[in-house]
Amino acid sequence: MINLKTDEEVELIRQSSLLVSKTLAEVAKNLILGTNGLKLDRIAEEFIRDNGGVPAFKGYKGFPNTLCISKNDAVVHGIPDAKDYISGDIVSVDTGVLLNGYYGDSAYTFCLGEVNDNIKKLVSVTKKSLMLGLSKAIVGNRVGDIGHAIQHFCEKENPYSCVRELVGHGIGKNLHEAPEVPNYGNKGTGPKLQKNMVIAIEPMINFGKRAVYTASDNWTILTKDRTPSVHFEHTVSVNENNPIILTSFEGIEEEIKTNKDVVYID
Repeated sequence: MINLKTDEEVELIRQSSLLVSKTLAEVAKNLILGTNGLKLDRIAEEFIRDNGGVPAFKGYKGFPNTLCISKNDAVVHGIPDAKDYISGDIVSVDTGVLLNGYYGDSAYTFCLGEVNDNIKKLVSVTKKSLMLGLSKAIVGNRVGDIGHAIQHFCEKENPYSCVRELVGHGIGKNLHEAPEVPNYGNKGTGPKLQKNMVIAIEPMINFGKRAVYTASDNWTILTKDRTPSVHFEHTVSVNENNPIILTSFEGIEEEIKTNKDVVYID
């Protein structure tokens, strides 16, 4: 069952979503060569709690950390560890916040040091595909219109593939709600989008083939062909004419532009 939100609920989700965005900006500030996921995770948890929130992922179905950090060929759900980051790593950071009874959720992929131009293009295409998907989150469209926009851009115009085993989702009083929002699909299919549906759109795009598998930690999702994968995510409220994007990349990208170890990708 899809729960439509009131305007007041959308505003509460915006507040939690902005705290997520500020947390990712804090990660961007501290993401340097030689640091590691556990250090970033501690910084993120402290920041969320200091700002009145609760880390949404920590303890969710047994997940042990505040951040999902997925490096290189890890797609999503990576567990932060103590391995130092090196030049050439691409690091996807996904996190959520519970604030005032409502959840926010967002993800951003960072390029550290000297990253191959082919991977930079994958990062750029994935980010652009998110914006194309978001543009379809308007009243009267259907969920399939979002997935089609993402898939068509990534797979038809570029030699990449969309992960199908993992999808976006509704969000509100629960971290994951109906409807599922795939990053592939056909125009005019799926649930109809209605005003104040709040969803998380999150393309997960592989450099190689779309097949994935779960690591032995029972959390980390990896590409089967060991090629890199990129992940971006926004929480958005469906509206007439233009969607209302509740999370923000602005603060994250301001931090990237002042961080000598992270490469800004448009």
